[in-house]
Amino acid sequence: MHDTHVAPTWDPQQYLRHATHRTRPFLDLLARIPELPAPRRPRIADLGCGPGNVTALLADRWPDAHITGFDSSADMLARAESYAGPTPGGGRLDFAPADAATWIPDEPFDLIVSNAALQWVPGHADSFAPWIDSLAPGGTLAFQVPGNFTSPSHALLGELCETPQWRTRLGGKGRRFVHILQPEEYLERLVDLGCAADAWETTYVQVLQGEDPVLDWVKGTALRPVLTALDGDTEAMTEFLDQYRDLLRKAYPAGPHGTVFPFRRIFAVARKEI
Repeated sequence: MHDTHVAPTWDPQQYLRHATHRTRPFLDLLARIPELPAPRRPRIADLGCGPGNVTALLADRWPDAHITGFDSSADMLARAESYAGPTPGGGRLDFAPADAATWIPDEPFDLIVSNAALQWVPGHADSFAPWIDSLAPGGTLAFQVPGNFTSPSHALLGELCETPQWRTRLGGKGRRFVHILQPEEYLERLVDLGCAADAWETTYVQVLQGEDPVLDWVKGTALRPVLTALDGDTEAMTEFLDQYRDLLRKAYPAGPHGTVFPFRRIFAVARKEI
């Protein structure tokens, strides 16, 4: 069973402000996915597809595939619709609403992929069994999740939310990710389910540009629960963001070439036996 969780509201435009850095891990994941079962036309699910820009990259690798992006955010799905339709290779790209916490495939898939989405789903590893069961023989489950939840950006957010000023309104909003597993734990889970699995981690040493770029980054992801909780209270939101901004400036000082923002990510690829 999954714990009950309240999904934050999402801002596709804010999320896409750092699209290049956010896409790079998916391209690294994509490079490690083996060939899909043949000769059938590939059926692919992108779970937590967001604004669809990454989903569209799947059609470059499998041009004849039928690819469906699933997301629980109506705003994200509305943005993703610009990518929907036939693909140049004879495939099809479409989008549908679904919550990764409860999604159970209703047809066989050759690939289920998820890019930076499962960290929002408590107990997501419990869904591996039904997802793998739905894979065609030789199919693959592949995902990556952020693994930087002990980094200053997230630690400071959690500490600020727990201060006396903010605890009543925001307590727990900055610490939603303790359920993320380590690479070796994901590997063990997937091997136990009969898959040939690979798991690894990478720390991307990103250089961000602009004023307060780390704050701008987390506004698209980790800060969403706080922004959702404070929505409508402009004074409180401004005060919180000012306090958090000052903490981030000390933790991630701007340098002559930009602001260095290390970001750890965890990857796993599991292939079902043929």
